[in-house]
Amino acid sequence: MRILYHLPLSPQSRQVRLVLGEKRLPYEPKTERVWENRKEYLALNPAGDVPLLVEENGLSIPNAWVICEYLEEAYPDTPLMGRTLAERVEVRRLMAWFDTKFGLEVSRNLLGEKVDKRLAGRGNPDGTALRAGYANIRFHLDYIGWLAETRAWLAGNMLSMADFAAAAHLSCLDFIGDVDWSKAPAAKDWYARIKSRPSFRALLNDRISGFTPPAHYADLDF
Repeated sequence: MRILYHLPLSPQSRQVRLVLGEKRLPYEPKTERVWENRKEYLALNPAGDVPLLVEENGLSIPNAWVICEYLEEAYPDTPLMGRTLAERVEVRRLMAWFDTKFGLEVSRNLLGEKVDKRLAGRGNPDGTALRAGYANIRFHLDYIGWLAETRAWLAGNMLSMADFAAAAHLSCLDFIGDVDWSKAPAAKDWYARIKSRPSFRALLNDRISGFTPPAHYADLDF
């Protein structure tokens, strides 16, 4: 059985979980408290972060981007990167957008301050960072809404890893009640479609001690 070392509210971990689910690849999830710096884990992944996928043959694959590329190459029956060169460029562009721009401007300021600090016992959230995160998320929700209104899925006509990259970040933020869906109807409609997929069920069943998701979090009808 392949093993995925992860954290439940890590967007990068969730992205990999969604891709594994969409490709119908069974795995055993193992929560890795990266702030503990376990020697055994560092031996597998010297970077000390999550996610890390360990295949049945012992191959260790770190980093969400590397894992997703590996899964697409190793298990191509359910393609999630696009079929043409232009489609793959757009999927990768949006993956980079959400994993870097969205991650730095929104997730780091909200999840990093409200979740990561709390779990690692590093003090209280920084108010300046929170205000920046709340201001930035409005722009990103507008962009997601524009993509959803002009395309079948975020990167084009087919469901892709770009959708899962965006949904991974938003699902974490939705879990802590930090997405005002009332101000982003187009993004909400897209998110409702993607969270209704079977690959999303494990995420919607997540429960983390000390955090209570809003009632709509696991409601497929929003």
